[in-house]
Amino acid sequence: MIKWLFIAAIVFFVIELWGIVQVASWLGPLTTTAILLLSCLIGIYAAKQQGRRVLQDAQRQMQAGQPPGRTLLDGICVLFGGLLLIIPGFLSDLVGLTLLLPFTRPYYRHIALTWLERKMRNDSVTIYKP
Repeated sequence: MIKWLFIAAIVFFVIELWGIVQVASWLGPLTTTAILLLSCLIGIYAAKQQGRRVLQDAQRQMQAGQPPGRTLLDGICVLFGGLLLIIPGFLSDLVGLTLLLPFTRPYYRHIALTWLERKMRNDSVTIYKP
């Protein structure tokens, strides 16, 4: 499993680097750098705004006596979306942006729930107590 994650990370890095080089050849290195910095700043701002909204939703649900399960998954999506927007590259920016947008986030939430359900059915989830 670790080997495949390492290979996927290398492939992802190569694709990102290739994309940056391609955009730099079309728009120039200064414009490409400005776009990457702007996407980083937008990512920080959007993650902060969406993170606040998710936190407020979780607080409302807990005050109403409901478990904030869906909201916690939204929070994880916002966290990963913000991190992907901070990482330089256009593919990571695209995926990060879709993780931050409220109308595309349910797609990722469904993928995460399906993955968790499959892990639980296969008894491959381990919970460690401190």
